[in-house]
Amino acid sequence: MKPWFVYIVRCRDNSLYTGIALDVQQRIEKHNSGDGAKYTRSRRPVKLVRKEKYATESQARKREAEIKGLTRIEKENLF
Repeated sequence: MKPWFVYIVRCRDNSLYTGIALDVQQRIEKHNSGDGAKYTRSRRPVKLVRKEKYATESQARKREAEIKGLTRIEKENLF
């Protein structure tokens, strides 16, 4: 089974976006081409600032939700 990743990117406007993916590099490329999340389309380019590896999609989604619940300062402290 392929591992899942939780990733955080910094957008052009200095905001942070958190997501999950099987292939983080491919996902970053999608964000930067405009085919990624709606949030990042107008905030390109994005730059990867953190990624975490998980055995299952369920674990990755749980961690993604935890990160999205953090304050900006708490997120910044992760990297």
